Amino acid sequence: MTVTQPDVSVIIGAYEAMPYLVECLASVEAQTIDPERIEVIAVDDGSTDGTGEYLEEFAARAPMSVTVIRQENSGGPSGPRNVGLGKAAGRYVFFLDADDRLGAEALERMVAMADRNGTDVVLGRVVGVNRSAPKSMWGRTLERTDVFSSKIKFTLSAQKLFRRELLERHGMRFDESLWTGEDALFTMEAYLRANGVSVLADYTCYYLVGREDGKHVTKSGSYTLRFDSACALMQLIADLVPAGERRDALMVRPFLVTLLPQFGPKFLTDSEEVRRHKMELAKPLMEAYWRDGIGRRIKVQERLRLHLVAEQRPELLVDVLQFLKAKKQPTALLEKKGRRLYLAYPHFRDRAAGVPDSVYLAEPHEARPFPGYREGGAESLLRRAVRKARRMLTSRSSTPGGRAAAA
Repeated sequence: MTVTQPDVSVIIGAYEAMPYLVECLASVEAQTIDPERIEVIAVDDGSTDGTGEYLEEFAARAPMSVTVIRQENSGGPSGPRNVGLGKAAGRYVFFLDADDRLGAEALERMVAMADRNGTDVVLGRVVGVNRSAPKSMWGRTLERTDVFSSKIKFTLSAQKLFRRELLERHGMRFDESLWTGEDALFTMEAYLRANGVSVLADYTCYYLVGREDGKHVTKSGSYTLRFDSACALMQLIADLVPAGERRDALMVRPFLVTLLPQFGPKFLTDSEEVRRHKMELAKPLMEAYWRDGIGRRIKVQERLRLHLVAEQRPELLVDVLQFLKAKKQPTALLEKKGRRLYLAYPHFRDRAAGVPDSVYLAEPHEARPFPGYREGGAESLLRRAVRKARRMLTSRSSTPGGRAAAA
């Protein structure tokens, strides 16, 4: 009897997943792809709520191959995923969280897209159920793209289709030393090493389900874990992408999504000790990775907060956060004939604070909505240079001895 390699291995790490696991597995069973083309590898990470027993019941009746592994609790999602990945035989792997569920055609569509385009990662549209989900990358379906040409850097969760050969070739596994953000590290590495990425935006492939008990891994744990996560992702990007515009574009993700929230509204209610500790944890990251090229890609208030973190000025940061909490709007100051717009958040042109004007300067993506703003840049500089050259030519041709006179 010939054993056919499955197209996709669905890896499910499960811990205390009842009753959500019931709908999760029902969504796997309802897949339109031929059951013989998929295998399920489910790892029960020491559950005590019947999760392991339900997985075994499912394995006994499911139409596809199901392997159930039961182990002592590992403390996080990385261990079960790595165990499942080590057992996987499919051409592709898909990581499905036991709380969530798949759209019926998800695996069939994603495998077809990867095969059609030869891409190594496929992102299927995600929607949230009782929780938020990333949105910016689902504008349109992209048969082939990369992390620099799209918004995919803003979705680094593991729930994607990965070509297993890519993962094996680079020895990729989830970092079990990280207690949060381990999926961001894994997915960003896959994006950077992939021979193309596909985005399937016209069909909901994945339902990200909010648990009523609020137990989401991304919401749990000490703030120190966020700094560990940010550090790991920044280091990965620095290791794989040379310094320059492309690296700056990717660094926006850890600075904006992982680091900056530590210096948001919660900072106002933090104790002085926690504030000092957060500043200490951020200092080496800011020194190593913060660049003007990153600042230019984000909003003024975001840039200002990160600048104050870099300068270790928590007292000024508190003023900015209180301003934002009060939902105040900064005064917009137009200069240079409307081509330069400053947003006067707290401490703008305050000599004692010493924050450079450039920190408050709105880039075109933020300045365009303001009345009177005239976008400058290379194009307008070129137009001014052309006008100047024409004036010089006109002036020469109208003077005695010029070309006009010679003619």
